[in-house]
Amino acid sequence: MLNTRKGPAVQSNRIQCDKDLFPVRIQAVLDMQENLDICDDIVTSIRTKRGRICGVMTRDSGEISADSVVICTGTFLRGRVLIGMKSIKEGRMGEESAEDLSKSFDRFGFKLGRLKTGTPPRIHRDSVNYSSMEEQPGDHPPPFFSRMARLEWKMFHVEHSAPDPEEIRKMFHVEHPGLHPWMPGKDQVSCWLTHTNENTHQIISDNLKKSAMYGGMVEGTGVRYCPSIEDKIVKFSGRDSHHVFIEPEGRNNIRLYPNGTSNSLPEDVQEKMIRSIHGLESAEIIRPGYAIEYDYADPTQLFHTLETKLVENLFFAGQLNGTTGYEEAAGQGFVAGANAALKSLGREPFTLSRNESYIGVLIDDLVTKGTDEPYRMFTSRSEHRLTLRQDNASFRLLEKSKQLGIVHPSEVSDIEKQWKGIQFESDRLEKVFHDGKSLAQLLRQPELLYKDLPQENTGLSPEIIRQVEIEVKYKGYIKREGERIEASRKQEHQKIPIDLDYDLVKSLRFEAREKLKNIRPENLGQASRISGVNPSDVSILAMWLKRKSI
Repeated sequence: MLNTRKGPAVQSNRIQCDKDLFPVRIQAVLDMQENLDICDDIVTSIRTKRGRICGVMTRDSGEISADSVVICTGTFLRGRVLIGMKSIKEGRMGEESAEDLSKSFDRFGFKLGRLKTGTPPRIHRDSVNYSSMEEQPGDHPPPFFSRMARLEWKMFHVEHSAPDPEEIRKMFHVEHPGLHPWMPGKDQVSCWLTHTNENTHQIISDNLKKSAMYGGMVEGTGVRYCPSIEDKIVKFSGRDSHHVFIEPEGRNNIRLYPNGTSNSLPEDVQEKMIRSIHGLESAEIIRPGYAIEYDYADPTQLFHTLETKLVENLFFAGQLNGTTGYEEAAGQGFVAGANAALKSLGREPFTLSRNESYIGVLIDDLVTKGTDEPYRMFTSRSEHRLTLRQDNASFRLLEKSKQLGIVHPSEVSDIEKQWKGIQFESDRLEKVFHDGKSLAQLLRQPELLYKDLPQENTGLSPEIIRQVEIEVKYKGYIKREGERIEASRKQEHQKIPIDLDYDLVKSLRFEAREKLKNIRPENLGQASRISGVNPSDVSILAMWLKRKSI
């Protein structure tokens, strides 16, 4: 759990997956999915008919017809792996890049750009001196993402005897052996903390011109919030050390990931740099670090469903839309995938607003403002982070999950019962008094926890207690935030026709008119967040729309 010294609005879980077994499990889940065919091929172009997607062309399998298509290219779109002055056409080291798809996007008029990211070298776990580093163990009990994982953990650790394995298989849909290699959170593998030093920094400084980034090989913009080690040395020249977290890639994987040493230096320089770090003096590099450059599409070319504005039923997700890494890609993949399916089924689209989820903030920022550097999601990007906490996601998004039908009815029922329990206990604390103060007033004292109350309900689960504490302690702030959300929601409900001719709205300033024509906002709320569109422009647009609707 990150940020435990701060409030619940900025706390978040960080979980590492086993690099070998996670894909095995996911592949097995995919294999069990009915009506799903998996084709391993290179997509060379998209195919359309009357402005609508009708399929994709692949190199070996030919044309694949489709009502809807989701493209999520990661770093493979004209990918270039860069090590020193070497440039290799790869989407990831050892894997072929997608060269032709960019040309297809160009032909359809998509605006493309170049971005850069990078990765550290991988080192052999047996070549590291752990005694020179500080151990970083995982939390116990583990802070799971999944309600099902928390339930499973509770079943095995609260009850004296483990339940019948057959019942576990039914409950968690584990139908194939090997899909459940160990209890989640059992026997966690530690990370280790070390630091760079003056010697490390000197080696990097002496060889900067040999790096792809500072040697002129890179044209794309890099990740501002996760800089390469070369960038750190240049931009933070006053610092004499930087954190390096030594992370295992898997329980049975010999590779370690020295997080914080991403670079594009030549291999011989990388070896000197890594071996200058405490604990890594004899480190054996299995694979060098590298920078990778790739194409992305300007995300202002998308609707909030992640459907493209240029081609109907074509959806973009992940790093193709200018975002960094895994979490941002996963959120987009979910929204794009759901909407591609809904469109094919003739059902209403699915969107998440910035008032109800971080995915909504991410997508709204992308489609409204665009990006010229890899976008990373932070709690600070949300104006409603107190209500968009990770701990209340199952309650906050329950209606959305019911709309999609992706949560089992029994789990929906459990979540609804939990929420009623939270509301009931929060109300009880307001009504029950002790020494002239309500229990809620006592709980609002910073040093007091629920267990310290004189009349606590000992029958409540830890999840309900946690929610009650937050609801009561932050009640005033949550109420004010709810009022702001309601005000912004009214603007979101005022739709703007996608084909509106902004030149007819004569009172709009020229800059605002040009920005609105370029972004084509879907509602007044989105229009208000476009850079260069001020509140008076939004008021003019609102009045014009109201007049036209009469």
